[in-house]
Amino acid sequence: MFLIGEIARLFQIDIRTLRYYDEIGLFKPAHVDEHSGYRYYSIEQFEQLNTILYLKALAIPLKLVKQFLENRDVDRMLHLLEEQQRETEKRINDFKQIQKKITSRIAQIADATKGRELGKIREVELPERTIVRLKQNIHKTDNIEMSIRLLENSTNMKATIFLGKVGLSISLDNLRHRTFDQYDSLFVIVENESYRMTEATEKILPQGTYATIRFTGTHADAAPYYERLLDYMEEKGYSITDDAIEITLIDYGLTNDRSKFVTEIQLLAK
Repeated sequence: MFLIGEIARLFQIDIRTLRYYDEIGLFKPAHVDEHSGYRYYSIEQFEQLNTILYLKALAIPLKLVKQFLENRDVDRMLHLLEEQQRETEKRINDFKQIQKKITSRIAQIADATKGRELGKIREVELPERTIVRLKQNIHKTDNIEMSIRLLENSTNMKATIFLGKVGLSISLDNLRHRTFDQYDSLFVIVENESYRMTEATEKILPQGTYATIRFTGTHADAAPYYERLLDYMEEKGYSITDDAIEITLIDYGLTNDRSKFVTEIQLLAK
């Protein structure tokens, strides 16, 4: 018979883990001294503990491990491993998506912090993007946090995907009239997120060349940069064929220093 401390050393696990396994009925000692309360384990239990630790190492939930131990069988083990294989493949795919998002966000932040690009009009090739937007009149001085929450709830998307992907749009009509203090929708760029649409609607931003300009500040500071961008479009002979896209690349989500805020305006150039 072995004391709990001896088992912990032999199997290189924490005593608290063994106590927890006892509490949930997963791995109970062969004998408990009624006077001292000491737990004793037999050598015949080693194989059972090995099985528990093996399945735990495969990230199989303890609830399923317990169910298997209550009725050990080759077919049940095979089924358990096959189920875990499918779950593992799903997690791998999830982590790949997380990795892509991290890589994309690193590139976006690194690019946005290049001060030499601020105030410059650039023509940039952008891929096709999907946005989900909430049609709503928003003044340039409005706090948009409540609108973000409305968009989040109407699409059933989690707030964690919104960082760095929220933007505002100015309608084609307002652009042509050079009215820049009123936005007509708030949107979020979606990648592989699942979402539903109730009050929100989906829109595809086409692949193509966009005339863009970045500036220090937020939506409240955007008007003069719209003027410059529209003047550039006219000089180049481009037509204004779609709403303006305005995205805050760096804001309070990343820094408290307003002098480091970066916003970008994008206009499809045709």
